[in-house]
Amino acid sequence: MTDTEWTEVRDLLPVPAWMGHRGGRPEGYCHREILDAIRYAVDNGGKWAALPVDYPPYKRVHAFFTRWRDHGLIAEFHDRLRDRVRFGEGRDPRPTAAVIDSQSVKAAATVHSPTRGFDGGKLIKGRRRHLIVDTLGLAGAD
Repeated sequence: MTDTEWTEVRDLLPVPAWMGHRGGRPEGYCHREILDAIRYAVDNGGKWAALPVDYPPYKRVHAFFTRWRDHGLIAEFHDRLRDRVRFGEGRDPRPTAAVIDSQSVKAAATVHSPTRGFDGGKLIKGRRRHLIVDTLGLAGAD
């Protein structure tokens, strides 16, 4: 993550309790390193255990990710960044139009059968996933 990217996202991350004088012990890892590791894992297919040694231990990175996700911070983080990009493009932060698309994805035999199906158009047995994007191509249009 570049310094410019970090200055954009730093204020969106939660302030640890110990920094806000609310108790607790200091965290052992910098949020910038954790965010870099999460971005790396997402870019490489979510293989947490395959994080390079340059990043904090994958169990700690995954723990931060799940904590932020469970508290809705990942979704809020995404939405606020999307709104900033839209505003920077001269658009209303809340999109008024969206595009939906679907994709058939092959599923392994270990995937529960009630969640698998057959796509007759593409002749693929697996799952169907859908994605909504706004007119700029940004995911998660409301």
